[in-house]
Amino acid sequence: MGEIMNWTDVKSDLEEQGYVASDALAMALYLSITLERPLLLEGAAGVGKTQIAKTLADMRQTNLIRLQCYEGLDASAAIYEWNYQRQLLSIRAAADSQQQDDIEEKIFSEKYLLRRPLLEAIQQEVAPVLLIDEIDRADEEFEAYLLEILSDFQISIPELGTVNAVTKPLVVLTANGARDLSDALRRRCIYSFVDYPDRTTELAILKKRQPELNARLAEQIVGFVQALRKEELEKKPGVAETLDWAAAIAGLGLRDLSDDPATLQASLVCLLKTQSDQATVPTEVAQRLVGKAA
Repeated sequence: MGEIMNWTDVKSDLEEQGYVASDALAMALYLSITLERPLLLEGAAGVGKTQIAKTLADMRQTNLIRLQCYEGLDASAAIYEWNYQRQLLSIRAAADSQQQDDIEEKIFSEKYLLRRPLLEAIQQEVAPVLLIDEIDRADEEFEAYLLEILSDFQISIPELGTVNAVTKPLVVLTANGARDLSDALRRRCIYSFVDYPDRTTELAILKKRQPELNARLAEQIVGFVQALRKEELEKKPGVAETLDWAAAIAGLGLRDLSDDPATLQASLVCLLKTQSDQATVPTEVAQRLVGKAA
């Protein structure tokens, strides 16, 4: 990735990696990089929030370190913990050899430290991309602790002291709306809402990812998915599902979505991921959507 001069450079760099971003998202990412502030991305599942972090890591040719959040996430899983089994073995070995001097100091050294994503991210020689995925699934208590780390980029380990950042990671947080995030976290971040792409953007994404696809068929696929999202579904298909379905359609040998209704219907397992949604789109509905996609 070359020197970033303005936000349009970010947009073009993303496109070179196959990620077609809106102007608003490209600007948010540009400001996040230049101001060294975390980037908070909100939006429905499947709109490409996680992919932006992966693409950013590829652009900067650096490591992607991912922390997947969940209810009950605590410091031992996110920051560090001690290798208790190895410590216990060392204590037993010292007892057997009657060499117990300074054993406590030895077992609480970096040799016995298990680095989890947050600690790992601040100890990289080259600044990584730190993806904190689905932060809204973690508890509010963990969110507050995370704020402290993002403020100073240092971690206190009682047995070792304060660990300062070797490099400052580029932080991307994603949220799907599972709960409201704190005002304090929002204030610290550059914010962008990532929506489902419009027809033009989604077609551009498909052409970038699957350039060998027939142009007419690509337009039908995107038109069908765009129409499908307007149906009453539990889970609307995201961009990843569009790409999977396009690959399936091509692999099945369909040259036009109206060629084989039975095959088309069977292929919708790539787009409809719940029993309820599959029941909502029977053959007659699918064929109506094919008509809209033409």
